[in-house]
Amino acid sequence: MRVAIVNDLALAREVLRRLVIGVPGYSVAWTAADGAEAVRRAAQDRPDVVLMDLVMPVMDGVEATRRIMAESPCPILLVTSSVSGNFNLVYRAMGHGGLDAVNTPTFGPDGKVKDGESLLARLAKLDHAKQSPAASQARPETTAFAPGTNKPAVRTRVPPLLALGSSTGGPEALAKILEELPAGFPAAVVIVQHIAADFAPSLAAWLQGRTSLSVSIAAQGSEPKPGHVLVAATNDHLLLKPEHRLAYMAEPADFPYRPSVDVFFESLAENWPRPGVAVVLTGMGNDGGRGLLSLRQAGWFTIAQDQASCVVYGMPKAAAELQAACKVLPLSEIGRAIMAGIGNR
Repeated sequence: MRVAIVNDLALAREVLRRLVIGVPGYSVAWTAADGAEAVRRAAQDRPDVVLMDLVMPVMDGVEATRRIMAESPCPILLVTSSVSGNFNLVYRAMGHGGLDAVNTPTFGPDGKVKDGESLLARLAKLDHAKQSPAASQARPETTAFAPGTNKPAVRTRVPPLLALGSSTGGPEALAKILEELPAGFPAAVVIVQHIAADFAPSLAAWLQGRTSLSVSIAAQGSEPKPGHVLVAATNDHLLLKPEHRLAYMAEPADFPYRPSVDVFFESLAENWPRPGVAVVLTGMGNDGGRGLLSLRQAGWFTIAQDQASCVVYGMPKAAAELQAACKVLPLSEIGRAIMAGIGNR
């Protein structure tokens, strides 16, 4: 895997260089000392992934992420001196297509790189996805339940449910949708965003600042409730159990997308007895397409974000090609469509 490094500090570039070349099969494609240089280099030589600093002269990492994703799209990991200290910049960059964020590793007293495990784990995840682009399509077929057939018995009356799946560019898209949902929103909301587990709590906190609904991470055994947003928060897959509670599951272990939107959506088709609304938003790859089709076949109102409003038109494109979406809509219209769809459930 060819990795580009963008950081204005020579010491940080050297730390990242040593970390990358220490992994068999990884190499440094190029380095850049500011965002403007990174934009030029990416256009000339597109790497497999960019490690992007945020606070830099000439052009910061937020604008560089936006430009690269618009002109030479490729996976971008945000690597900054302090994720928590640059909270707003992190989410602005993620809104433009940054995949995830980690603190910059450093040199220890012995001259060896320390605190690089999180970054290496994210690189390994991207490498797995790159080598297995069709993993979500290669698994065995699952049965989609048609409305009223073979459904598990309803334990109690459940509320309508809104399911949102997203990846690259997803945080800002999710925030814009949640902003449009009123405080008295009658449906439960569950979000599956491709993001590392240690970053999920800050995503939930950031989304809380953008909506009047209550937002928290989904715990083992959480029950979806009206007006409450639950965010998938581990590196395992989130799914709904027959007793209408959420659970985490390691299998399928070879999925490049963790947590998987397909796994969650297909569990809803099997176990949530009341058809709701499901949306696949911007993101790389094809996760979510098959799951959305299962939900449409089970009577759900399904939506895919349109190409023009996506940061990356991968997941919604897969859903559209499978004819899994009842509607393909720009982001600006999805909130209203959700409200109408929930009103008819």
